[in-house]
Amino acid sequence: MTLQDWLTHCEALHPVSIDMTLERVREVAHRMGLRLTMPVITVAGTNGKGSTCAMLETILREAGYHTGLYTSPHLVHFEERCRLDGENTSAEALIPHFERVEAARQETTLTYFEFTTLAILDRLAAAAPEVVILEVGLGGRLDAVNVIDADCAIITSIDLDHAEFLGNDRESIGREKAGIMRTQRPVVVSDPMPPTSVLDRAREIDARLVRLGHDFHVAGDRQQWSWRGQQRRYAGLAYPALRGANQLINAAGVLAALEALHDRIPVTAQAVRNGLALVELPGRFQIVPGQPTLVLDVAHNPHAAAALAENLDAMGFYPRTHAVFGAMADKDVLDIFARLGPLVDVWHFTDLPTPRASSAEQLQQIFGQLPARPGVSLHCHPAPQVALDTAVSLADPTDRIVVFGSFYTVGGVLQQGIPRLDAPHLNP
Repeated sequence: MTLQDWLTHCEALHPVSIDMTLERVREVAHRMGLRLTMPVITVAGTNGKGSTCAMLETILREAGYHTGLYTSPHLVHFEERCRLDGENTSAEALIPHFERVEAARQETTLTYFEFTTLAILDRLAAAAPEVVILEVGLGGRLDAVNVIDADCAIITSIDLDHAEFLGNDRESIGREKAGIMRTQRPVVVSDPMPPTSVLDRAREIDARLVRLGHDFHVAGDRQQWSWRGQQRRYAGLAYPALRGANQLINAAGVLAALEALHDRIPVTAQAVRNGLALVELPGRFQIVPGQPTLVLDVAHNPHAAAALAENLDAMGFYPRTHAVFGAMADKDVLDIFARLGPLVDVWHFTDLPTPRASSAEQLQQIFGQLPARPGVSLHCHPAPQVALDTAVSLADPTDRIVVFGSFYTVGGVLQQGIPRLDAPHLNP
């Protein structure tokens, strides 16, 4: 069987795509004898998880460590979810681990996410890197990666998302994300105003709580920034290569986690500086030079949309902004539209290749619930690439195009690599 055969098999195993329990995953992991013996850093949060993982990976590699990284979802290829020493693992290398999960699960039903997570964890265990970074897919307490005991947990921003699974307020969501904490082990909380439920859970299980504004601090001006922890401090740091004001908070949490694990995985100041300067992560406020300017961002909830709006506003003046947008049906797109609406002049709504997504027509109908803004035009398209091609045809060279929303939206325009745009006006 090819990797695609296995992924198709995984999609058909369980009657629902998300089943928030951990017992079945734990049972299969036990049968597999699945263990990660190296230091493990687990990252949860509403937004900022991917950026945090990318910064951790790059800094640790600059420090000379062999790294393993599991993230989800992927943008274009499934193999993006498993990285060893900064490189995507091959499809061929993953197949034996899918076979091991299948043999161990017996009659146990696993969701696509649970099955693939176990396969990738098994791949990481076999590769035996010196440190492993795991990104939580949904929540934390009942997420499949939580079968592994984290040596250090990081909880990034906490906001409303996936309410049907995690709860409809920050306290409930925080309680779920706090499930990745472990007794007597550090948990870095980089949310400036964390829910009380997170702090209460840390005290309840006697986790070593490390909080932004209490145990580590950041300060900066237009040129540089500084970080101060409990035992270490860094001054004159260049801002992270990942764009956006929110990345400073993510970087601060990364440095706090590395300080907490310093006895096991020491990292030099130069590795920190190099890692922050070299880190890359597609689809996180990624600005692609060209005419018009292209911005790619997987902002798919109101909190991320607010950060995107702030970052777009800081880019300066553009005559018109075109948006290519597609989203899952469970997202609060009306709030997303309210936050981005003042900045967008032309909307290109797109269908996505999954039954869980809203159609372009549905998105347009929801957008119609907002007060009309003069001069705004709306278009519907069958696919993200079609939407982008149309946006390019309508844009002037000095405009900008923002492709955002679901991973399917951004991934849909990256199928052939990063697009380099040339407005038709430049081609006589």
